[in-house]
Amino acid sequence: MESRLKIAGQAVQPILVLFPLGLFAMAVIFDLANLLGAPAIVGSLAYWNLVAGLVGGIAAAIASAIDLAFVRRADAKRIGVLRVLLNMGVLFLFAVIVMVRVGDPDRQAGVGLFLLELIALAISGFGAWFAGELANGRTPAFARAAVGNRGY
Repeated sequence: MESRLKIAGQAVQPILVLFPLGLFAMAVIFDLANLLGAPAIVGSLAYWNLVAGLVGGIAAAIASAIDLAFVRRADAKRIGVLRVLLNMGVLFLFAVIVMVRVGDPDRQAGVGLFLLELIALAISGFGAWFAGELANGRTPAFARAAVGNRGY
């Protein structure tokens, strides 16, 4: 699946995905440090990393949607929709975390939110791996099986 949205011959979507991934990972690291006794400002930094990651994630999702709109093969479109849904699920999880943290004056996360962040980060890592496999022309086996078993 070749990207249609390019700048200077380079696909935009893979580049845009790196920013939210890095910001979400740093938020998890900051929250871990905060839970282990770092100053309260570290929890606030984690919160703002999540907010910036969501903004970058929305930009990456728009680029993904543009790329997906130009896919013509039905099997490639199904796999692309699976990738977009996976990434949107991660954005939804991080958006829920941000909304819960807004209620805290210091914007800090407790243990429960930290565990949810870890789960969301793991899913986003899987999504990045999955997209990388698709970009390299290798469809993972579970995606081939899912496409092959569909009747539509």
